[in-house]
Amino acid sequence: MPANRNALIRYKTIDNCLQNRFRQWTLDDLVEACSDALYEFEGIDKGISKRTVQLDIQMMRSEKLGYNAPIIVYDNKYYMYDDKDYSITNTPLTEQDLKVMSEAVEVLGQFKNFSYFSNMTDIVSRLEDHITSVKQKTVPVIDFEKNENLKGLEYLDTIYYAIINKNTLLVEYRSFKAHSANSIIFYPYLLKEYRNRWFVFGIMKRDKTLRNLALDRIHNLEIVENEQFLENTFFDPATFFDDLLGVTKNLNSRTEKVRFKASAYDVPYIQTKPIHKSQQLIECLNDGSAVFEINVVINQELHREFFGFADGIQILEPKYLADFMKTKLTNAVAKY
Repeated sequence: MPANRNALIRYKTIDNCLQNRFRQWTLDDLVEACSDALYEFEGIDKGISKRTVQLDIQMMRSEKLGYNAPIIVYDNKYYMYDDKDYSITNTPLTEQDLKVMSEAVEVLGQFKNFSYFSNMTDIVSRLEDHITSVKQKTVPVIDFEKNENLKGLEYLDTIYYAIINKNTLLVEYRSFKAHSANSIIFYPYLLKEYRNRWFVFGIMKRDKTLRNLALDRIHNLEIVENEQFLENTFFDPATFFDDLLGVTKNLNSRTEKVRFKASAYDVPYIQTKPIHKSQQLIECLNDGSAVFEINVVINQELHREFFGFADGIQILEPKYLADFMKTKLTNAVAKY
């Protein structure tokens, strides 16, 4: 992991220690606490030196990180915060910080309409809202969808750097249908988020099939040092999802024309929020309903999207999809 991440762990550990006024903290105590934290969070077991912690304290006292921590030494031995309510996590943004952040957000805002920066839109909005709330001391007015309890997010960094560095992974993975986790040798190529869940796309060594693994189904993973990485010659991440809703697709999947009729009630919703970017309006009917067409890979995510409209959508073609929907809806009705 980058050195600055380890340093942040040490700063936070020192901060936690000095907030605890029920005991006295020597330099040796702080070294031990930082060593324990690095082992717990990063698996680093070689420990750290007194000099490192002394430099950390010096950095926390300085203005370089904006902490200006009031760390004092008493009895020529013990460290403490001179202000009992101080914490580096409570450090307020200065006017200069707000000015710099505001300028940065303005620059980023100029790129909102560029497709390359499309994924930055909600981040920019979040920053704008946070800066406004700090300046005006008001509560945020935008609440973005999030799932803080989602499992598997701790693997994001490892997978990301494995993709960048072309490392092979050994993954302990349990699918929804499996009774227990299986070990998989996996070549990762792409991370993708869909509806607050993260997936990694890659190739399984044993059969060279493309798989997407949900991070919340991973029990453990590690980099395999002695396993040669298999380069991605299987799919183009830039275009692979063009004909897809969701994440379920294999290398043999083919695009199909799906035509459906939407009720008058649902037409405005479907027009303003297309089911897929390929959606086209084919015909407007006298009763206010309309026929639409999309070109997509038919997968379980598409099924669920259609089921969400219940009786508001009628699949016209392909016939096998219409039959599938009819069977599922008939079975659903039988349960009520």
